[in-house]
Amino acid sequence: MPIAYFQNQFLPFTDAKISIATHALHYGTGVLGGLRGIPDPQNADRILLFRLDRHCQRLSQSASFLHCDLPASKIQQIIIDFVQKNQPRKSFYIRPFVYTSSLGIAPRLHNVETDFFVYGLELSDYLPKEGVNCRISSWYRQEDRSLPLRGKISGAYITSALAKTEAVESGFDEAIMMNTQGKVSEASGMNIFVARNGKLLTPGFEQDILEGITRDSVITIARDLGIEVIERPVDRSELLIADEIFLCGTAAKITPIKRVENYHLPKNRPITEKILDKLTEIIENRDSNYKEWVFPINLN
Repeated sequence: MPIAYFQNQFLPFTDAKISIATHALHYGTGVLGGLRGIPDPQNADRILLFRLDRHCQRLSQSASFLHCDLPASKIQQIIIDFVQKNQPRKSFYIRPFVYTSSLGIAPRLHNVETDFFVYGLELSDYLPKEGVNCRISSWYRQEDRSLPLRGKISGAYITSALAKTEAVESGFDEAIMMNTQGKVSEASGMNIFVARNGKLLTPGFEQDILEGITRDSVITIARDLGIEVIERPVDRSELLIADEIFLCGTAAKITPIKRVENYHLPKNRPITEKILDKLTEIIENRDSNYKEWVFPINLN
């Protein structure tokens, strides 16, 4: 997108640059968010953002790990202004980012400056709609006792990058990471759901997962549809005998898994399709029961 928010002002994206000595670049001391927006199918001059308030709240909470006080209300207003200045006409993704902006070399969070920027890009499907093939990663998800997994810490994504590349270079599309207890945790940047016997299983927060906003949405939607959702530890072997498995996240939305390692999953995915259809209705503001999840922004 042509306009970015950087150093307390809106300016051309090409002018938003940081120094090679930036603290966060060296130490991974940043926190990130990510949210999607689409043109309103019923109004060409309006943009719909999905669960804007929750995204802003999570980023504000994540920023506190950097000793940065950034109110959710301020983040929300900047994102609204960002959308209005860019006037997007296609589906897009917004990346807000808080980081230690000083030029010092000591890894610390005290006596260091922080800054906040926002940029965006057009984005359709992050993963193939028809589904993905996954391998079990040799890399383990970090533990909350080693870094704060309740925040989207930029430095933590080295594990995701290693797992993703390992999967792709070995002939798969995506990686599924176990936690250090050998239980299923999440994919490289998505939460995971397993359907068995008409019920949905998903790892709970104690399994070192990210508190995904799309994950929360899926749980609410499924229960509203009468589908039982159980949050508990999930064994690796359960992936191999599942009726359905899907990944979910802001970028990925809901993406079915076709194969785990050399185990092919059924092509019939009634639960996945039912939840995906409902989520799509909600995102497009076609379900009045979830209107509080959709934030409209007028472009004119």
